[in-house]
Amino acid sequence: MQITSAQAEQLLKGQHNFSQLGFSMLLTRLKLSYDNDPSKESLETAMGEINAFLAKFKGIMKNDCEFISEL
Repeated sequence: MQITSAQAEQLLKGQHNFSQLGFSMLLTRLKLSYDNDPSKESLETAMGEINAFLAKFKGIMKNDCEFISEL
């Protein structure tokens, strides 16, 4: 699954609950970084990290991926 920059921005600005602690921790770190620097470059970096995580753990992130795809 590959998310778009619009989906990444919604993840970074929203308060969503996910089943995987590692993904929640990643989003928390990326949210702090994005809050400090809300530039397009920061968003693209966050999107890349989220996509890499989702690609690596797609097997255990099935339910969360379904939710993200609806954003």
